Amino acid sequence: MSHFPEFEVIPAVDMQDGEVVQLVQGERGTEKTYGDPVEAAERWVDEGAETLHLVDLDGAFEGERKNAPAVDAILDAVAVDVQLGGGIRTAEDAIDLLDRGVDRVILGTAAIENPDIVEEISDAHPDSVMVSLDAKDGEVLVSGWTESTGLDPAEAAERYEDLGAGAILFTDVDVEGQLEGVQTDTVQRVTEAVDIPVVASGGVATLEDVAALREAGAAAVVVGTALYEGRFTLREAIAV
Repeated sequence: MSHFPEFEVIPAVDMQDGEVVQLVQGERGTEKTYGDPVEAAERWVDEGAETLHLVDLDGAFEGERKNAPAVDAILDAVAVDVQLGGGIRTAEDAIDLLDRGVDRVILGTAAIENPDIVEEISDAHPDSVMVSLDAKDGEVLVSGWTESTGLDPAEAAERYEDLGAGAILFTDVDVEGQLEGVQTDTVQRVTEAVDIPVVASGGVATLEDVAALREAGAAAVVVGTALYEGRFTLREAIAV
């Protein structure tokens, strides 16, 4: 397995209007801003990040990649792995980004509405697709967390693994952005269902949360708000 040979802590760089932001439970209007995306990316790499998690929030909500200039600037500035999500709707978009130096593309709604896209991108760039499954009350959600699909996250993960997905990004929406801790039951079910790496995201508030997700079988964990708010340092989290 090429990705995440060892457990990783991955800082999130969520971008809106060219700035780093963090939202509470994914809702617009709740954001706090944290400055320039390139500065944030360089800071996390200096502190030991081996992968960066970039999200184009304008893309995620509007389906257009408004933060493309910031993404390009980050790709030029850092030498670590970069995974990118937000507004990637077509195989062409994804392949273009992978050709430009993004290591993994994160597909959410597009993969659920059109599962074949996963196969199409994987044929061109094996192991480069990370399918994002967002769950609330044990069911997968789509369209910016507004609709439930009734799908079981573990079953959905298996389906995408069969289609060639290289990894799963699993977000527990119940706890996203709230700094109230993590729930590990569903994460554990998803990690047990597949052989590909499962990256956990959402709700990490403490170093104990990082350890709990690792124990639950996650290959890596994405941390946003807690790092930007200084609850712990990236170095401390990596040391866990």
